[in-house]
Amino acid sequence: MSRIPARLRALTHSRTVRRAANVAGMVVLLLSAPVAAYAATPNPKGGPNPLPVVISNLQSWLVGILAAVATLFLVLAGVYWATAGGDPTQVDRAKGALKNALIGYGLAVLAPVLLQVVQGIVGG
Repeated sequence: MSRIPARLRALTHSRTVRRAANVAGMVVLLLSAPVAAYAATPNPKGGPNPLPVVISNLQSWLVGILAAVATLFLVLAGVYWATAGGDPTQVDRAKGALKNALIGYGLAVLAPVLLQVVQGIVGG
């Protein structure tokens, strides 16, 4: 039977890790709730939605998902950095997660622009 090292056990039971988990849960809850509030109204004619409506719906979902994933990586970067304890490999892992979070936020900001380009290409 393997034993969990005392340092690892102390990290998993620390107040910082619990607080980070609570913050991550709240962020996911807050980011997932407004998506349904902005849903497009159904087409009154009963057919498929026109292209601009489809692209608008896709844009809302894409930005929400990218922002949620980027926020998750940002929280993970903070947890990794806080629990690094001076270990260079953990600090590098935290920096990598922080870089991924910044890339995710950049993609979330650029998603509407990219979807406008797609809409212009397909002629919507």
